[in-house]
Amino acid sequence: MTVPDLQAATEVIELAEGVVGKAVRHLAATGGPDVHQVVAYDIAHAASAAATARSLLDYGAKGELEGLIACAYAADMVHDVITRLAGRESMWGVDAAPMRAAHAFLETYRAPEFLASLARTAGPRHLADDYEMVQDTFRAFADKVIAPRAEHVHRHNADVPEEIISGLAEMGAFGLSVPAEYGGFSEGGDGEYMAMVVATEELSRGSLGIGGSLITRPEILTRALVKGGTEAQKQAWLPKLATAEVMVAVAVTEPDFGSDVAGVKVTAVSAEGPNGEPGYVINGVKTWCTFAGRADVLMLLARTDPDYSKTHRGLSVFIVPKPQGDAHGFEFTQDPRPDGTAGRTVTGKMEGRPIDTIGYRGMHSYEIALENWWVPAENLIGEEAGKGKGFYYQMEGFENGRLQTAARAVGVMQASYEAALDYADNRKAFGHNIVEYQLTQAKLGRMAVLIQAGRQFGYHVATLMGKGEGTIEASMVKAYVCKAAEWVSREAMQIHGGFGYAEEYSVSRLFVDARVLSIFEGADETLCLKVIARRLIEASNAG
Repeated sequence: MTVPDLQAATEVIELAEGVVGKAVRHLAATGGPDVHQVVAYDIAHAASAAATARSLLDYGAKGELEGLIACAYAADMVHDVITRLAGRESMWGVDAAPMRAAHAFLETYRAPEFLASLARTAGPRHLADDYEMVQDTFRAFADKVIAPRAEHVHRHNADVPEEIISGLAEMGAFGLSVPAEYGGFSEGGDGEYMAMVVATEELSRGSLGIGGSLITRPEILTRALVKGGTEAQKQAWLPKLATAEVMVAVAVTEPDFGSDVAGVKVTAVSAEGPNGEPGYVINGVKTWCTFAGRADVLMLLARTDPDYSKTHRGLSVFIVPKPQGDAHGFEFTQDPRPDGTAGRTVTGKMEGRPIDTIGYRGMHSYEIALENWWVPAENLIGEEAGKGKGFYYQMEGFENGRLQTAARAVGVMQASYEAALDYADNRKAFGHNIVEYQLTQAKLGRMAVLIQAGRQFGYHVATLMGKGEGTIEASMVKAYVCKAAEWVSREAMQIHGGFGYAEEYSVSRLFVDARVLSIFEGADETLCLKVIARRLIEASNAG
């Protein structure tokens, strides 16, 4: 019988961290991630996996099963690092076969029979009582309200049912990060981050498209307002966000600029309103604006200072009110207003074109064209003091959004694992239930390990962010867990065989939903090259 050896796990994690550390220093000395993109990408993922393994050691110390999961993941991580490294040792700046000392550990904790023994052992979460209550509450809502509607919305590309929005509002889901003095439930510290992570996982387990993503956009605007909003703006908007009186879509990406936010071209220029009040007119096109049809406002990033084109400076964030529109396209106009020329008026226009997607349905994404769309000056976050600081306010929300996306990935993985285990228990092939076969068991065992590793790393990052730390870790957990979700959902589909490819089984939806996770909230490549690799180099230089 295999027993946990956390000391050995610690040693192989340290070995991997040492290899990654050397690689980071070599990368910095030979041109950096912009020059060596493939190597930098692999180093970023290796570092993320090693950080996940490190965070799992405390969990592993809480019991024998937890220790086995920690050892299994450490072995999985080392194998991943070796795979990325093999044949490129000189590019990493390390000797050939630098992980040789981990071989005995791998023999034990990558053994097929050992992985197979973990097929039904997802492991306890070790949540505090308050968070267990959050888990139970949101899981019950997901099971009773979200999951029964998920397949219909996916197959018919329908809208998020209003009873889900109102139900989550009654539960306080939209106020988890809104400070208590503004009508929310946040008391600061790691509590709000942990509650958000736990709730998001359970909602995503019910459905990514109509559950797990609903609280993300209000969360992003909330963070921006808390960071840079005036007191009047906080009083005006935060209570409405907390109760879902105002629902939000985020408008940052543009047709020619996705993760490259510095290239934003949409402009906001000073202009008087219908009654001469100060404001801005917005012109340009945004794309991938998820939930923009149903939303009451757009959180929109625009360039207010053209002198800083193609840089992060000169960008500002606006709260742009809009009517609720049809999910399959909308067009709105504003009342005419003077355009500054005697006797002439101009009419603002907003048009939304839906973008059909293979998964992640219900929220709907749009390309939005804005022409002379006017917003009052008081809707510029921070007002005059916030002008030009939009990139930083936006990132305040996006960094937390990465942690939240990791929690969504864990929820999708958990649903995939549960579906695969249930099917394997009931499907016979060659005279046996397929769960009896070692290959099926080993797949399920690895699923259970990856899920718990991603979950516990997310908890760790939530704790760090509650202390004002964890910026790089938030990117790491997003990078690692979202890629893992693709494997877990794929293998869950594979265990279903032909039925996995049929829409009548939920795994087909889970598979296409999982695929989007490495794309939004920071595309995986950009996250690895522009954020993780660069910050690893910065930390190495500082050390």
